[in-house]
Amino acid sequence: MDEWLQEVVTALELEEIAPSLGESDLTAILDGARHAAHEVERPAAPITTYLMGMAVARGGNLVEISRTVESLAKSWAEKSS
Repeated sequence: MDEWLQEVVTALELEEIAPSLGESDLTAILDGARHAAHEVERPAAPITTYLMGMAVARGGNLVEISRTVESLAKSWAEKSS
């Protein structure tokens, strides 16, 4: 997957803002997607990760953003039950 992600970074000319994704970055992104998919609904995962990226682009911390998404998704699941 690392090679694929580097290809995407290069193709989208993101080297300046996303030179490499560390293991904690990947974990945070995948956790956010997992919580959105399982506690909200599957199609929420890609849109949620897109919104997480927008929040990061605005200067947010990816790990904190992922935790916020997790909290929101769990709250959503509790309300929907």
